[in-house]
Parts: sequence; structure tokens; C-alpha cells
Amino acid sequence: MALPPISPGAYRRVTLFALVALGFIVLTGAAVRLTGSGLGCTDWPTCEQGRLAPAEITDAPAMIEFANRLLTGVVSVAVILAVTGALRRVPRRRDLVWLAWGLVAGVVAQIVLGGLVVLFELSPRLVMGHFLLSMAILWNATVLHHRAGRPDGPRVPLVAPTTLRLGRLAGGAAAVVVFTGTVVTAAGPHAGDRQAARLELFVPDVARVHGIAVVLLVAVAVCLLVALRREAAPASAQRSARALLAVLLAQAAIGYTQYFTGVPAALVGAHVLGAVLVWVAVIRCNLELAAPAPSPGPTGPGPGSEGSATPVLAAT
Repeated sequence: MALPPISPGAYRRVTLFALVALGFIVLTGAAVRLTGSGLGCTDWPTCEQGRLAPAEITDAPAMIEFANRLLTGVVSVAVILAVTGALRRVPRRRDLVWLAWGLVAGVVAQIVLGGLVVLFELSPRLVMGHFLLSMAILWNATVLHHRAGRPDGPRVPLVAPTTLRLGRLAGGAAAVVVFTGTVVTAAGPHAGDRQAARLELFVPDVARVHGIAVVLLVAVAVCLLVALRREAAPASAQRSARALLAVLLAQAAIGYTQYFTGVPAALVGAHVLGAVLVWVAVIRCNLELAAPAPSPGPTGPGPGSEGSATPVLAAT
């Protein structure tokens, strides 16, 4: 029996569920590491040799790691719904279908990489790759959710070229911040297990590099917000830039506090949440700098379909 068609509004809600699920599992993965449960399940894909679940429910590390693996099933359901919804959406759009399949590819790769992390006993480089791949999947999910609420068609900038470049610079700076943050974590004390190897780097030095990257990102975000205000950019673009700056400042405050208070696990968890919010915020900020071109009507260009506002071409 064929599945019923799905409306654009309903599909956008599906993509929001996928985005939230993908962000949430990043936090639960961090909880596994921060509680020292990274090797609670010593085998993969089973928890222990010959057993899918931990042998003892009183084995807290094993249960925490097992629960995180179960949440992967929830994420998989969310991704399957995103793909199914893209195929049943009326009208169907090729860009949404490809983005939804991108989530599938990302989650499959993440499952395989997660298995390697366990089999190689929390190799810091593999753990870094695990987190960075999560950020790539979040980028995909954020773009999918955004486009699901916009009409199809080629996109045109809503801001001047210089402002558009500032947005791209903010995105690049955010990627550097995320990467250097994983280096700090891979050299720091929260390895996921007491016996796990660490990167042989001096933590204060790599933390200083990470801090400099954060300061540069904040500076770019301030410049972007000022540029948007000066050229009276669309309200949605200005809101996204303000949101980016707000989460950046909060994240910087958490980062410096955790560093000078001995890197407590609770603050590290809050910092991981902040990293997810900053990453999503910078992606959304860039997405708001452009919009689909209006479709030509009988009397000239008019508003795009699905309720979007008419974009304004950037000045050249």
C-alpha cells in the first residue's frame, strides 16, 4: 500500500525532528565520554561478545553506552522519515530528496566510525573524526530544514557582496573553532575511559589557539551584524546574526569558565551544547543571506511559491 502524500508544512516538521534528534545524540555522545563510559560496551555492534545488551543492569558505564547506542535507532527512524517524507512530499523536490539521502549517508558513516572508535579503544583521532562528522551531518540537517520551508529554484543574495563574504568568513571561522575545540578535547582529561590514549599536546597551548579562533569568530560576527544593520538587510538575516552573536558570547563565557575551574564535566557538557548551537546558528545565518529568485508572473516577477517573501537582489 502506497504511503499518503505529505504537505510542505508537514514535511518541514519532519525535518525539524531529524535536526533535533541529530543534535541530541551529539549531547548523549558527550555524556558517554564525560561519564567515563566510552568503553562500557567493549564490543561492537554488540555490547559484549555474544550479548546485545550489558550483562548487568547495575553496570552503569555499560548501560550508559548501551543507551546511547539505542538512541542511534531513534536517529535512524528520524532520518528514514526525512527520506520517506521527501519522496512523498507534494510537490516533490529533487534538492530535498538529495539532502535527505545525505542524512542517511552521514548516519551510516557515523555508525561505522562509532564502531571503529570502540574497536580502537577511543583513539583520540577517531573520536575527533566522530564529532566532526556529527557537525557535517548537522550542517546537512540544518540546510534541509531551512530549504523545506522555502520555495524551490536558484538562490539570489539578499545582501551586498561584501556582507555575503563576511557570512562565508564566519562559516569558515566557525569550522576552525570547532576543529580546534576537538583538538583541545582530544588532549584534555575527558577521554571517555581512564586507559584511553590522548594527543600528546600541551593543553594550555592548544586551548590558547582555540581561544584565539573564538575571538576572531566573535569579531567577524560583530562585523557581519553591523554590515547587515547598515544596509537595512531583511529582518530575518539580522535576527540570525544577533542569535549567532548571542550564542557565541555565551559559549565563550562557558569555555573560559570551564578552563579556569579545572574543566568540570558539567561545564564541558554545556560547552558541547554550545558548540552545537553555534554551529547551527552560523549555518542559519548564512542561509538567511540568500533566497530563491522570484518566479516571473504575467506582469513580471512576483513572490515565490509556498509563502516566501520576494528576495531583493544584492547591490553590485
